[in-house]
Amino acid sequence: MDLKVNDYVTRLSHQHDMVFQIINITEDGNYILKGVNIRLIADSPKEDLVLYEELEETEEEREFLNRVKPEFHLNRNDYFYLPGKILHIDADPDYLKRCLDYYKDASLQVVGVHMREDEVPNQIRTLLEETNPSIVIITGHDAYYKRKGNKHEIDSYKNSKYFVEAVKEARKYEKSHDKLVIIAGACQSDYEDLIQAGANFASSPKRVNIHTLDPAIIATRVSLTESCEEIDLKGILDKTKYGSSGLGGIKTKGMMYLGYPR
Repeated sequence: MDLKVNDYVTRLSHQHDMVFQIINITEDGNYILKGVNIRLIADSPKEDLVLYEELEETEEEREFLNRVKPEFHLNRNDYFYLPGKILHIDADPDYLKRCLDYYKDASLQVVGVHMREDEVPNQIRTLLEETNPSIVIITGHDAYYKRKGNKHEIDSYKNSKYFVEAVKEARKYEKSHDKLVIIAGACQSDYEDLIQAGANFASSPKRVNIHTLDPAIIATRVSLTESCEEIDLKGILDKTKYGSSGLGGIKTKGMMYLGYPR
């Protein structure tokens, strides 16, 4: 079987549980894979891969996308609405585009920035000053390396230290969790350290993978909830792909303001 970069594949050893795209083939014949729907970078030998002939959404994925489709009907008879502005920083351009398309369906004001995880801590203050958002997402790729031992050691993670540093810098810019909502992390990230650093929502309590859209799902709900209302914490987490195993957070108020008259 001839496999090449950009082909879609599944893995025999994981019972074809998710679809990947081949993004590189190393000199020693190792295949580098990126999840199509899950924020995951993996590697695999060729013999473990099966060509996925036609890229189409599985029934499970279609059900998930229908469940999280933005639905918000504004009563425009008397009031006008100002949803919270979102700054979405993403280390993966493909995942960023999918999230921007999701926001577009909800008619939200969003600034999308593609930036490597290790660059964000040094750049986030400038981005916040330039865009003045009420919600910021800091995401991309991450991984928990079990072979390194302790899940509470930041060095056991691929990129969690950069996410934590970025959250701390964002909190220096705005200390209040009610004035700047921070959503941080990616697959298998160091959840506890991200929350302690100042994130309102973070991944991943059970060190599992998260869906490409999970951070955007939370940001959208926060943006479209009135500022006087508290987010249904369990309800918003249940909307994401893996629920409270993939993401967790603290009680947070919405970021949408109402005005009168129109």
